[in-house]
Amino acid sequence: MRTLIIDDERLARKELISLLENYPEIEVIGECANATEARESIHTLKPDLIFLDIQMPGESGFDLLETLECHPKVIFVTAFDSYAIRAFEVNALDYILKPVDDDRLAAAIKKVQNDSGEGSEEKDDVEGGEGEKQLKMDDQIFLKDGEKCWFVTLKNIRYFESEGNYVRVFFDSSKPLILKSLNNLEKRLDERDFFRINRKFIVNLKELIHIEPWFNGGLQIKLKSGETLEVSRRQASRFKELLSL
Repeated sequence: MRTLIIDDERLARKELISLLENYPEIEVIGECANATEARESIHTLKPDLIFLDIQMPGESGFDLLETLECHPKVIFVTAFDSYAIRAFEVNALDYILKPVDDDRLAAAIKKVQNDSGEGSEEKDDVEGGEGEKQLKMDDQIFLKDGEKCWFVTLKNIRYFESEGNYVRVFFDSSKPLILKSLNNLEKRLDERDFFRINRKFIVNLKELIHIEPWFNGGLQIKLKSGETLEVSRRQASRFKELLSL
């Protein structure tokens, strides 16, 4: 796939080009430092895909897209998560935050491949309706809480906490509240990755660092973040079985 890199930071372009060398299906045919260079290169080279920064001197990445007659596929690469909603509006295939993570890039390339095959792979939204596909650890999900929004890779979420008809999502230092029941969310998660430890919590099993017996036949678990949570007696047997304790 003929690909153009558009970013005003030279080192960022070089780093991305280096990472893309691991994907023989991606052929980098050029790089541009601003929207003016990119517009000309897109017109002459006709790339299939562009990796596009958003904040650049002069015109932004969005400004560039508005002036194109023919749009290649777009993956935004930016240091800011505040443009996520607008990225949806221009039908970007993906939205990667800097510094670029190998796993996130792999997931983005997979979306490109799926889009080139049997149609576009939708970005997952944990606020969506029923009957949705099961989420995988490398899937990127869209979260919105008021005016704030995030793209988050599922494996980076530590746990989910039920708050009535809402679920609070814990990742990094953020904990947005989304309109989604824990029961419905549980149906979309593989229990080998995310396990419901009690009525209120679903935990990322990859985040566990310590398990010990607790009151009434339950267990207490400790996460890499230092947080501790309780596995109910009802769930403890299944939890041990799943982890082969």
